[in-house]
Amino acid sequence: MSQHASLTEERWARFDLDQQVLMIANEMNRTGRLLADEDPEPRRRGYERILRLTDLTIAIHVRPGLRRELLRWRDLIAALYIAESGAPDRHRSAFRVLLQLRPVAARQIALLLR
Repeated sequence: MSQHASLTEERWARFDLDQQVLMIANEMNRTGRLLADEDPEPRRRGYERILRLTDLTIAIHVRPGLRRELLRWRDLIAALYIAESGAPDRHRSAFRVLLQLRPVAARQIALLLR
């Protein structure tokens, strides 16, 4: 079971969008460290957590433009999830796109994606 499986939309909605994006980014950062691991399960569990948080974010935000971009981004993560091996370049690109969604998160690019 995913670490965030019991997280409800109501609880997730208590965080503002900047915090939500940063928490998703935190999971992306953790999962990025697992890409070279021989065992794919920790990487898959990381992507499951990312997908879960993304799904919660999509569910609680009604702005069409934001939802559209999050759904597109989710597709990138879903492709990484089903990939047979880690894809560091694709992960890094998806991570950058996520951080660029919000100005607060974009300030973290230099720190997280050196």
